Amino acid sequence: MGTGIREKIFEYITSLQSRNIAQNTILSYRRDLLRMADYLESMQLYETTDLRARGRQHLQDYIRQMEQERKRPATIARAAASIKSFFRYLEQDGSLAQNPAERLKVPRVEKDIPYILTQQEVVKLLRQPEGDSPKAVRDRAMLELLYATGIRVSELIEMETEDLNLAMEYLLCRQGMKERVVPFGKIAKKSLEEYLEKARPALVKDADCTKLFTNLSGRKMSRQGFWKLVKQYAKSAGIEGEITPHTLRHSFAAHLVHNGADLYAVQEMMGYADLSAAQVYAKMHHVSVREEYTKAHPREKNSD
Repeated sequence: MGTGIREKIFEYITSLQSRNIAQNTILSYRRDLLRMADYLESMQLYETTDLRARGRQHLQDYIRQMEQERKRPATIARAAASIKSFFRYLEQDGSLAQNPAERLKVPRVEKDIPYILTQQEVVKLLRQPEGDSPKAVRDRAMLELLYATGIRVSELIEMETEDLNLAMEYLLCRQGMKERVVPFGKIAKKSLEEYLEKARPALVKDADCTKLFTNLSGRKMSRQGFWKLVKQYAKSAGIEGEITPHTLRHSFAAHLVHNGADLYAVQEMMGYADLSAAQVYAKMHHVSVREEYTKAHPREKNSD
């Protein structure tokens, strides 16, 4: 008798949790693998030994079924990545002599071109938090830092005060076991200095709080809370389109590349695992086209 597939899935998920992998990633792996287990059980396959004979064929049939159900290519590719990782684990721990998922074929995923703000639109957005209230000063600092560094929203709201080096104008980003140093400029530095001097002391009631940014109650800010702020400021700036915090991250990268930044440097600052993720910004000719349109069209020139 072999070991139950579901039992091995939960064992594998436990091993991921001990490796400081992001919780959202672990939840995705768990969901993908349990759906695979549902399929295998519908084929009367319950144990790892049941996959020794035609395991590769069974897994390929599962991918084919997802295609027939018209799942998005990105969804299928993510599920396949979870499956491959799981079966590598089974091979390494001796549950299977051969990895049936090693040559699993998946549909090619075309990278979507992200929506990018023009530099003029970014300036309008960053000007929206007006006034000297703690909230306005905080929001100004968060938006400036997000655009100045291109960091992820999760990295922004999880940032500790010790991760910020104002004197040297850089911050330290941690993602799992990985760390990277990201520089920022003088405008972001000025906004951060104002926030730390005037706003944060008014917002943070607990002296033991180490988060750089908090909500108005002095507690950790949520992703949803910051997302709503960005939406509100984009609306007040008159920016059309679906704007999210990630739009500023993409705009940061696209504007750097458009102005001559080295792709490897952009890859490093963005925290991408490989260069291909950064190369998409080099292909975004429509960014410069929109910039030229905004500068040249008579209705746009007089819109300020």
